[in-house]
Amino acid sequence: QVRLVESGGGLVQAGGSLRLSCAASGSIFSINTMGWYRQAPGKQRELVARITSSGVADYRDSVKGRFTISRDSAYNTLYLQMNSLKIEDTAVYYCNANGMVVPTTRTFQSWGQGTQVTVSS
Repeated sequence: QVRLVESGGGLVQAGGSLRLSCAASGSIFSINTMGWYRQAPGKQRELVARITSSGVADYRDSVKGRFTISRDSAYNTLYLQMNSLKIEDTAVYYCNANGMVVPTTRTFQSWGQGTQVTVSS
C-alpha cells in the first residue's frame, strides 16, 4: 500500500559526497518516522539515521558530522546527504517509513528496495 523508492546511490571515491533520496507513495494518511538503514556484505542491517515528523533527527555515531538526514513532508520525501565518505560506508542503503494509511488509518511500515553505495580508495 505504501511504496518507497530510493535513488542517488553510486560509486564515489573516499572523501566524496552522495545524496540519497527516498520517495514515498500510495495510500498515505501520515508518515511518522522515516529513516535510512544500511547493510554491508556479511553484516546485519544497521540504522544510519532517522527523523521524526517534527524534524528531530538522530544518527549512528560513525556518521555524525558527515551525514545529514532531512525530509520534505509536503512531498513525502526523505534525503540523506553523505559527505566525507569512507570505504566503510559501502553498503546497500534502505529507506524505511512508518505511519498510517487511508482510509482505515491502519499503521504501516515499509521498506524500499535499496540503493548501492560503493566508496573506493
